[in-house]
Order: sequence, then structure tokens, then C-alpha cells
Amino acid sequence: TLTGTAVMLDVGANVDCTASQLLQFGIMGHEYAKDLYDKPAPRVGLLSIGEEDSKGNEVTKEALKLLKSSAINFMGNVEGRDVYSGAADVIVCDGFIGNVALKISEGLAETIKKLLMKEIAGSFLGRLSYPFIAAPLLALKRRTDYAEFGGAPLLGVNGVCVIAHGRSSAKAIKNAIRQAKSMVDRRVIENIRRDIEESIAGNRPAAQGESA
Repeated sequence: TLTGTAVMLDVGANVDCTASQLLQFGIMGHEYAKDLYDKPAPRVGLLSIGEEDSKGNEVTKEALKLLKSSAINFMGNVEGRDVYSGAADVIVCDGFIGNVALKISEGLAETIKKLLMKEIAGSFLGRLSYPFIAAPLLALKRRTDYAEFGGAPLLGVNGVCVIAHGRSSAKAIKNAIRQAKSMVDRRVIENIRRDIEESIAGNRPAAQGESA
């Protein structure tokens, strides 16, 4: 995003979700962002068609109520345009919407890259200026390259699992292994389990600032 790294969940594992599952996604994403990205109180947003509480379908409206009553740092509904703005550190949605957003993002990034290179190669000034803009372009490529992240964590299972892209390179696999090790070292699964159990027990939905 414009301000750093954000987490979106779900992006494909669960295409049909209940409101209580979306609540659990928010809790898991909150803990993941806190542990992996060193954000003491990650801002959690619910992806919807408008910022108002009245916007969305029945599932998202019910999920909004549950997330508001939780102890995570929930900021309310966010729209699709907010995904990359950095407005939220964690974006909650069902796997159907999340996967569509993911694939659109992949296609858009690839299209912009091709159009940019076409414009540079298609003019004398573009070719002349390329040596001066090559470094920023490479930096941008690294920020949008999935191989830099390795893969997506499968949260909610009893162990560390990182799902890599179907066309992952050796670099992507290496970074996926590093990500898995970091999750083990920081006890992400144990912390998520604790927060979910507390939410189910009704003691308090989630611990905003605690660390195991």
C-alpha cells in the first residue's frame, strides 16, 4: 500500500462465509499484522460497498456489528478504493470477494507494467530517459512482486502453512520458507488460537495490545 504492508483475508480459502467467520478473520488478521509487521494496534476494516453502516449485504452488516463489539482496533467499513491507500492494515472479506480482488490486482499490475514499458520503448525520449528512471522502476517492481512475499499464510489451521503461487520461482519458495519460520519464531499460531478461544468463550473478543 501507500503506507506499508496490509493484510487481506480471506482471498480464496472460504468462498462462502458467515458473519462469525468474518469476525474470526478480523481477529486472526489483527494478530498476524501485530506479530509479523510489528504494528501494536493494526487498523481492521471490513470490505463493503460503502463506508456507512447501512451499506452491504446481510452478512457484512451482521459482521460489522460483531467486529464493532470486539476489542480489536476496528475502524468500520472500507471500500475497494481503500485497499491500497493504507487506510487499513487488515482488510476483512469473504474468500470469493478477496480472490476476485487479488486476481484483478495481479492483472492490473501486469497491464500497467506492460503499458509503461511500451511507452518507454515507443519513443526516443522514453528510451533516452530510461537509464535515469530504471532504479525507481526496479524498486516499484520489487514492491509489487509476489515473489518478495513468498506466499499467503493459511490462518485458522492448527499449524503454520504458507500457500505459494502456482507459478512460484525459487526466490518465491525461499521467501515462503522464511515467512513460515518467522511465523514460528513469533508464535503467530499460538497467539491467534488464544485470541479466538477468548472470543468464543466471551471473556473478551480479542487482546488488542497483548503479546504472548
